[in-house]
Amino acid sequence: MKKNLFFTVLLLPAFLMQSYAQAGKADKALLAKADATLQFAARQYKLMMKHVPDSLLPRSTSKDGSLMTSNSSWWTSGFYPGTNWYLFEYTKDPAFKNEALKRMALVQKEQYNTHTHDLGFMMYCPFGNALRITKDTAYKAILLTSAKSLSTRFNPTVGCIKSWDHGTWKFPVIIDNMMNLELLNWATRESGDKQFADIARIHANTTMKNHFRPDYSSYHVVDYDPATGAVNERKTHQGLADSSAWSRGQAWGLYGYTLMYRDTKDKVYLEQARHIAEFILNNPHMPADLVPYWDYDAPDIPNALRDVSAASVAASALLELSRYTGKADGKRYWNAAEKMLTSLCSPAYLAKEGENNDFILMHSVGHLPNKSEVDVPLTYADYYFVEALLRYKQWAK
Repeated sequence: MKKNLFFTVLLLPAFLMQSYAQAGKADKALLAKADATLQFAARQYKLMMKHVPDSLLPRSTSKDGSLMTSNSSWWTSGFYPGTNWYLFEYTKDPAFKNEALKRMALVQKEQYNTHTHDLGFMMYCPFGNALRITKDTAYKAILLTSAKSLSTRFNPTVGCIKSWDHGTWKFPVIIDNMMNLELLNWATRESGDKQFADIARIHANTTMKNHFRPDYSSYHVVDYDPATGAVNERKTHQGLADSSAWSRGQAWGLYGYTLMYRDTKDKVYLEQARHIAEFILNNPHMPADLVPYWDYDAPDIPNALRDVSAASVAASALLELSRYTGKADGKRYWNAAEKMLTSLCSPAYLAKEGENNDFILMHSVGHLPNKSEVDVPLTYADYYFVEALLRYKQWAK
């Protein structure tokens, strides 16, 4: 019976989960601001279309202020076409569909890439949205191949998908990897082959056991012994310190366990998502506008850099989480997401038209310890921001 329920729930796409919980109460001012911001985003991305070289994808801003691009193998390659699908969904302007298709043609070969754990980001964000919006079944084969490629990185002894092949790590797993499980859950829904969803569950369970501290903050990296599954060490890579709470990592975890609950209805994942939400929202170092510092333990708070990408991911996750909890908690999560979105829609974080290399948001932090992508726009900040605005418009009542 449990198994049947699991597969029944897995058949529901993310944007059709309306029946599971109440929608949040609409803030009319924010609804108007969301529309204005989405229209601004569409104008910005119309400009970006003209400025990105045909063979590349937008990534960020370089240190000299120019547009930073990537090829298709970089982990963020799927976000720009994915955002264009969201903007097409909102505007119905075929220019966004055409741009998404143009850039997806660059990314499509990554379905065979077995050297990255980021295939959920790279493939599901553009091709999953393309399938959802157009209903073109040709995308299914590409996504199933992507899920098979991702599955090759799973080690059953460790119980996780390996994140990186570089460095001195033995079997590194990063909290970001939770985001890529959505692709595997989809693959089980589509193919009926339970191995994909089984891998997602096992990975989520192992991560829940080993990545989180008693206060439900997470380490960035856990390095395992691939032969025994034992934890070698718990470290950071992009955060301040091994013991600190890197803000985007907390947002990845929140979003990841929320989507695992959506796809499985296993309340263990719901409780984990709620615990992570409480850590974020009750953190004494959370600024009043709910746009986190790049690390919750940064020594120069309140003058530390903000990470707008962490706010975008968290806002989208909190909107969804609010639909799966009781009325009181749901309202708190919804209201927090509203405050984050209100802040992100303000001049403090929203770019001016024609500036910011045509990205939507300013002031994200990619990898501060490496002095990479510091206080710049990031393509994934835009993606989750647009997603959150669309969710708000759809779910508000």
